[in-house]
Amino acid sequence: MPSKSEITLSVVDQSPTRKGGTPREALTESVKLAQLAEEWGYKRYWVAEHHNTSSYSGASPEILIGQIAANTSTIRVGSGGVMLSHYSALKVAEQFRMLDTFYPGRIDLGIGRAPGSDRLTAAALSYPRRTMDIQHFPQMVADLMGFIHGTLPEGHQLGAIKTQPGGPPETVPEVWLLGSSDYSARLASQLGLPFSFADFFGNTAEYGPKVCELYRQNFLPSEYLSEPKVGVGLQVVCAPTEEEAEFIGSSRAIAKVLRAMGLSTEGIIPPEEAVNWPLPDDAIAYQEEQTKSFIEGNPQQVEEGIMEAAERYQTGELAIVTNCYYFEHRTRSFEMVADIFRNSEPIESGIEQMAASD
Repeated sequence: MPSKSEITLSVVDQSPTRKGGTPREALTESVKLAQLAEEWGYKRYWVAEHHNTSSYSGASPEILIGQIAANTSTIRVGSGGVMLSHYSALKVAEQFRMLDTFYPGRIDLGIGRAPGSDRLTAAALSYPRRTMDIQHFPQMVADLMGFIHGTLPEGHQLGAIKTQPGGPPETVPEVWLLGSSDYSARLASQLGLPFSFADFFGNTAEYGPKVCELYRQNFLPSEYLSEPKVGVGLQVVCAPTEEEAEFIGSSRAIAKVLRAMGLSTEGIIPPEEAVNWPLPDDAIAYQEEQTKSFIEGNPQQVEEGIMEAAERYQTGELAIVTNCYYFEHRTRSFEMVADIFRNSEPIESGIEQMAASD
């Protein structure tokens, strides 16, 4: 079991948009949160890719990564992740080689296989071309690595292409495969890449440890990685009391039910509205099932939940997702989690620090 001192915290940010808010606010808050996360000692800051949704504003992670990296100094910044099936391996390689040129040694490239959208939107991302046959995904990942490292095998039909920016790079982006099933775990093990499991979905924890163990058992050392490397994304809300954490978390919990019921709320609803939303018994049962691995509570409860997850997955590389309505609640939660594993007294609120500097 990883000890508390072996826990390395990172952030996965989906750029949540609140009801009554704007995408500009959501994306600006992502940059502000990244600055605070760097100050609080988080190792990585990954941004997500979503399309055609009112709840998340991060449709173009490569652009948001550039904004965040430009406004931070040391934290690694990356994608969690780029949905490679919509794009070409060369284009994604060039985008992230470009980012690494500006911010060498700080760029991560998380790759996902899921569409990150509904079927119609996925088709629109390729239109008028056909959507990619998912059977080609392993080849796309292999080609992506070849383009990034300049190591396409001899005789490859695209081997004459030189990825831009050209020249031998000082560093290259660190590539991770992301997933919530054994498909990406098996592919990551075959290619010798790091693997990050999406426990933060809320309903994948029962089989997640088995998927990660499957990755470890089948891992083949590569030029990129000599031994398996597992990361896990966790959904967390930390507050001074259990009751307040549950109140804050009600916004994200009910969002799963409303999506399943086909109800659009035009963004994440405030907790004052979420706790009073009338739900039938079957909807309440569904909500509980879909959020059963969410970690929320006071600092002691959150510490216990995170350490239990670290033990289940046998890794200290943990990324925190915190979606809620109020930005103040979100930043406070990340700060409190950082304080838990820093073993220090709580520092002045990040919101207060930023206000004092304005």
